[in-house]
Amino acid sequence: MTKSAKAVTAAAGQVLTCGAARLAQVTRWAGPYATLLQMLVLGMLILSLSRIGLIGWQWQRVAATGIVGDILVQGVRADLILLGYFLALPLLLVPFFAPFSRGQGAARAWRGVNVFWATLALIVLVFLELATPRFILQYDVRPNRLFIEYLVYPREVAATLWNGYRTTVLLGFGLTILLGVTFWRVLKSAPAAPAWSTRKILLTWPLAVLIVAIQIRSTTDHRPANPALFALTGDAMVNSVIINSPWSVLDALTSMRKEARSSEIYGEMPREQVLAQVRAAPWLKDYQFRSPELPTLHRQQAAIARERPKNLVIVLEESLGATFVKSLGGLAVTPELEKLKGEGWWFEQLYATGTRSVRGIEAVIAGYAPTPARSVVKLSLAQQNFYTLALGLGQQGYHTEFVYGGEAHFDNMRQFFTGNGFQKVTDRSDMKPKFEGSWGASDEDLFDKSLERLKTLHAGNKPFFTLIFSSSNHEPFEFPDGKIALHEQPKQTVNNAVKYADFALGKFIRAAKQEAYWKDTVFLIVADHDNRVYGDSLVPIHKFHIPGLILGADIQPKTIKPIASQIDLGPTLLSLLGVSSEHPMIGRDFVRDSTTPGRALLQFDNNFTWLDDTGATILQPDHGPLAGKYDAASGRLELLSTPPDKAQVERAMAHVMLPSMLYREQRYRITKP
Repeated sequence: MTKSAKAVTAAAGQVLTCGAARLAQVTRWAGPYATLLQMLVLGMLILSLSRIGLIGWQWQRVAATGIVGDILVQGVRADLILLGYFLALPLLLVPFFAPFSRGQGAARAWRGVNVFWATLALIVLVFLELATPRFILQYDVRPNRLFIEYLVYPREVAATLWNGYRTTVLLGFGLTILLGVTFWRVLKSAPAAPAWSTRKILLTWPLAVLIVAIQIRSTTDHRPANPALFALTGDAMVNSVIINSPWSVLDALTSMRKEARSSEIYGEMPREQVLAQVRAAPWLKDYQFRSPELPTLHRQQAAIARERPKNLVIVLEESLGATFVKSLGGLAVTPELEKLKGEGWWFEQLYATGTRSVRGIEAVIAGYAPTPARSVVKLSLAQQNFYTLALGLGQQGYHTEFVYGGEAHFDNMRQFFTGNGFQKVTDRSDMKPKFEGSWGASDEDLFDKSLERLKTLHAGNKPFFTLIFSSSNHEPFEFPDGKIALHEQPKQTVNNAVKYADFALGKFIRAAKQEAYWKDTVFLIVADHDNRVYGDSLVPIHKFHIPGLILGADIQPKTIKPIASQIDLGPTLLSLLGVSSEHPMIGRDFVRDSTTPGRALLQFDNNFTWLDDTGATILQPDHGPLAGKYDAASGRLELLSTPPDKAQVERAMAHVMLPSMLYREQRYRITKP
């Protein structure tokens, strides 16, 4: 250890010793909670100093965001959340141990447990914060999933660290040990707080638990705070500075536990066979795949040449399945959509890839095929440099924005979007809604804000891409009174909510048509999924059927009859915009060919279905594949006693294996310009 490092360490030890001694005097009134309170204050000091140091180190990038104050304030909030988790366990033990610790020996034992736990917590904080700068240098983000994954390979990691970063490793471990010992001595030597009576402990304990619960939840909103809430900028590194490394690692660990089941549950297939099968699709076979590192990256030449590319607006409608569209075999509760369908490209057989909003987002916005794992919107390796239309169009000079009436951190959307090309996020906090339900601003308020944003964007010199995500059609189905003639009683039913959502959509499109940008903008209206996917079939295919409509600009009326998937929308939109680009999407460009038979990819729980004109091929974990005959008119799936065609099984296997492979290897991306 260098002399300067020793001096810094000694000074830090003295400061902590003096500060903690002073703190011990102040917290003597805290009784059985004194040590925990000391841990809280010391933890806040450690994390705040670390964040300030990181901000100073990365000042140029942090200052460029223009929200330094917000970063500091929200950082304190994130630190309180993390420390709340460390407080929770000993706090829950207080009523079981503290009342019996009035004897001298028992009191020492209880205090010893608290001191040990507090010291351990502070060591974890120090270790991960000390490891942060080197990790940022390597990965441009705080320790995350990769930090955990590398622990699986201790020999390789140890050799790499020892040979390449020996001084940093020794200094880091040395400081951690020294500060750990210092924490232990300071907390252990602090004057003991006067003993409380059992009655006083039991009376104050519920209040203490409530305070810590509020500290962890950190919001009165519909959902508790999560790391995505703190994604305030388009710079993933700066977003990671806002939170802290222990919470980043803890969140990654939680996510990894939920990622265990991926496409391998259906069996194995050689990598080259997977790629060959996917690339053999009629709409991909003529493309050149030149990058071994990025196996699906190819250049798509727009089928429509334009002097200036068109703007793009995608309206992602919450839970608006074909169930609610009369011309698609559903109820007559979407009259506005029915009026609009004759003005643009109407998809008769469009299918969602899954049953959750995040599944629809990954398919529509990223052209990413479904897997049995969680959506990439939530997975740690997809939080930056993962291809989306926003990322690709951003490289083409587009301004990109996400507008949502609820809380954008729900389902990790904010973090996924800001890390992958969306330059601005507008959500409930930026609106003054006339009506607000459990899920946020009403669809009318959402569209009013969207119209305001679109007008502002049109005034600029850039083409723009705006994603608008509705939320009124969601339980408990709250919407303003007096807007629609109710389809049924009582008011708060799914059919009435859909009718209101349709009303708001029609109102939005009528208003947009009056604006100057209408003639230069392509609009896509599409559902993320149906409202509730159910049925007695192994896979309720009919509940994956959704409406899709492309209109605006110079789009002429047309009916798209072949089976289509949400992953086909991205390539189709790029052609309509007049944007030629490289991307990894494997979907189909319907501008180039709208008559060839298509296919849909459906993920229902752990069952994957390949649907085309010949029928359905269903892959199940731990079981052989099944063949089915699907009747779109009745929505019935009949399972056949004969096994599916081998070629069809291989095609289905390849398409469910590919996305998991590209995700794990971080190959679903584009090259930097």
